[in-house]
Amino acid sequence: MNKIFALIVAVFIVATDTFADRIINKGLAEQGGGSLPVTPFFNLVSVQNTGVSFGLLQEISYGRWVLLGLSLIITAALVVWLFRTSSLVLSCALGLVIGGAVGNMIERARYGAVFDFLDFHAYGWHWPAFNFTDSAIVIGMFLLIFYEFMGSSVKEAKNIG
Repeated sequence: MNKIFALIVAVFIVATDTFADRIINKGLAEQGGGSLPVTPFFNLVSVQNTGVSFGLLQEISYGRWVLLGLSLIITAALVVWLFRTSSLVLSCALGLVIGGAVGNMIERARYGAVFDFLDFHAYGWHWPAFNFTDSAIVIGMFLLIFYEFMGSSVKEAKNIG
């Protein structure tokens, strides 16, 4: 059951990001592009990221294919891990990371770039734009780290008692 839940989470992440990309890009195009201020610290933007996090590896001409290949290998390993676990927390974490990776792979394969649209800023400082799939990957990785630390402390407590 955990595996099905994780796969539903992954599909939800891909669908949500795809829907948001289309709506936001269409809305920004209709208003003439640029950015749309939502709050004093948050804008909707349309940024094409041909690299990885924070725009790294954008200069490499074959970077798209390298990133797709690496993403595919890592995602396959995560799916294998998912089908070997029985933990709900671990399944959720893997579902988030898998969904984020698949969403980014789809965009990179179709468009040669990942569309980032969430732009946070405060006091002259801008965080690099990102999207829902990036958020899912980060949240999933934090859950994986949390699980590993909590799993270790539970194992140690069992060994002590």
